[in-house]
Amino acid sequence: MSTRSTPHHLVPRLPAPRLLPLPLLPLLLLVGCPDDPPPPAIGTSTGPGTSTTSTTADSLDDTGIDLQHPPQSDQGVLGATCDAHDPLRQLYWGDLHVHTGYSFDAWLHDVRTDPDQAYRFAKGEAIGLPPLDARGQPTQTVQLDRPLDFVAVTDHSEFLAEVQACTTPGTTAYDSTLCTDYRANQNGALVNFGLQLGQPSPTRFAPICEDGGVDCTALVEEVWQRTIDAAQTHHDSTSACTFTAFVGYEWSGMQALSNLHRNVIFRNDSVPAIPLSYYEAPSAQALWDGLRAQCLDGLDGCDVLAIPHNSNWSNGRLFRVEYPGAGSEAEQAAARAAMEPLVEVFQHKGDSECSNGLSGILGAPDELCEFEKLRVPPFEDCLDGIGSNGMVGGGCVSRRDFVRGALLEGLQEQVRIGVNPFRLGFIASTDTHNGTPGLVDEDAFVGHVGREDGDAIARLTGQVPAGPRNGPGGLVAVWAAENSRDAIFEALRRRETYGTSGPRMAVRVFGGASLPQDLCEQADLVGVADATGVPMGGQLPTNDEGPPRIAISALRDPQGLPLQRAQVIKGWIDRSGLAHVEVFDAVGGDNGASVDPLTCEPQGAGEDSLCTVWTDPAFDPGVPAYYYVRVLENPRCRWSVADCQSLGAMAPTVCNELPTAIQERAWTSPIWYEP
Repeated sequence: MSTRSTPHHLVPRLPAPRLLPLPLLPLLLLVGCPDDPPPPAIGTSTGPGTSTTSTTADSLDDTGIDLQHPPQSDQGVLGATCDAHDPLRQLYWGDLHVHTGYSFDAWLHDVRTDPDQAYRFAKGEAIGLPPLDARGQPTQTVQLDRPLDFVAVTDHSEFLAEVQACTTPGTTAYDSTLCTDYRANQNGALVNFGLQLGQPSPTRFAPICEDGGVDCTALVEEVWQRTIDAAQTHHDSTSACTFTAFVGYEWSGMQALSNLHRNVIFRNDSVPAIPLSYYEAPSAQALWDGLRAQCLDGLDGCDVLAIPHNSNWSNGRLFRVEYPGAGSEAEQAAARAAMEPLVEVFQHKGDSECSNGLSGILGAPDELCEFEKLRVPPFEDCLDGIGSNGMVGGGCVSRRDFVRGALLEGLQEQVRIGVNPFRLGFIASTDTHNGTPGLVDEDAFVGHVGREDGDAIARLTGQVPAGPRNGPGGLVAVWAAENSRDAIFEALRRRETYGTSGPRMAVRVFGGASLPQDLCEQADLVGVADATGVPMGGQLPTNDEGPPRIAISALRDPQGLPLQRAQVIKGWIDRSGLAHVEVFDAVGGDNGASVDPLTCEPQGAGEDSLCTVWTDPAFDPGVPAYYYVRVLENPRCRWSVADCQSLGAMAPTVCNELPTAIQERAWTSPIWYEP
């Protein structure tokens, strides 16, 4: 195994100039000024405008489904539309899970931000947040120190009309008892609305949408058009490509209070006249069928992805293997894999990577799986079944509630029917309900649920959907040729993505049996990596000779802490059909770094960059497997430490139960081997 700590293999686009720690100053000499083109990064081609990639994730996908716009690499296939176009791919940061006051729950929590303001915030403008004063004005102001590159506002598609009807004076429903209760947030308003999303045959509230109320279909169209208009206004369609705004929404179905939510992201502004909600599509299968009919087959130029999230709330249901649709099991598995190539592994309601002690997975405990868990033991194991009440912190917990388990379920299906329905790449986002995409600073967390976590006491004592186990959430990173809708969307589709818990560490991963062991020392890293490997999100060819090698290159966030280690997580199904997971320290390790819990001063050394080529020490060519990389920073204080300290003797008892330190991290999309 070869390791190095020099960063020239992976150079992201530099942010605006700022003071950097001294160890990173040599990087500027390697990169050049921010206006200069960056040198090639690992996993990219070398010649100007050329591509030597012979194998990509998409060319190897066996889903067998035509999405009308088939997956394709943007390495030379998509035409350049941006001045800053690089076929070698650049790193862009975004948030694809953002709610505003258009969402029924956000409005109830005193959030009055609209999609226009959310996009402005993402681009660097300040925004006001609850708690509101006596005049209904926000009492705190927040602003990003580093704007984002791309964002989708994803308000709940359910109740878009009802919220507008109940909060706009003069509508025929405004004075109804239901609307009066909603505005006052009384008589269980949130529960009354939320329970609609689990009914097997939901119908809209008659006092609002019927019985002389408003035309809810027309009002949905109006609010949806405002959402589209906001994205169009802020999307930079000039060649400067300063910001990409996607049109999207959240489908918010649940069963037995178990989360089944998906964010729906459209490629461009060719979108249906209304979004699909739980009313029109009361199951995930109905959502997929509706998106195909409404968009892929029904509207020229329309393209779409669905991204499930918060499997940690799903009681085993979100990634349960089931085939309720038309066609064979293999055809349905392929259709699901094509529609849902990604999963949100982290957000403000916790981590969905892994959990120790659940049945059905063999392997040693992973202490790093304890990171930011929304629920902590003891809890009931769902075993092979399903449960209920996950969205209110109840019911059993399943191995399928975490992506490691879901990925293993996919490998099981690959063995059984020849198609993997859960070939899921990773992203992270915030799920902010404040309209504040990208507000992920652990040291300055102000909450994401309006007044429910708008001050220290509320953050530490709040109940679901707020509460002390919540956090700032994460970001999605993509490697794309340019900051355009097409290029970013294609990166999402081919899963050349990763998620972080907030920091902007730059991570590149490639896999292939032919990757040279000394790749970290080679001058022509990019050409070699593209020619001999597949990037994160890809599938390894089965005709490679020898065990897979995973090339990892990671560069610390200039505003973050030093890196501690990079790990390879391997999951596989053995020849007896049993599921396994093993964690390998590929480069770096437990360096003894810590953080003072009183001063929050980091202690101990770390790395500015990490690079290695790791080889699977126990490869069986007849066994399906996945490999993803987890990159960890040195420890830092959790956000709750500052809140607990600020309250002094008034601090609630939960301050004695919460972790004082966390390790921020990145999770890269897996690379699969499926013989």
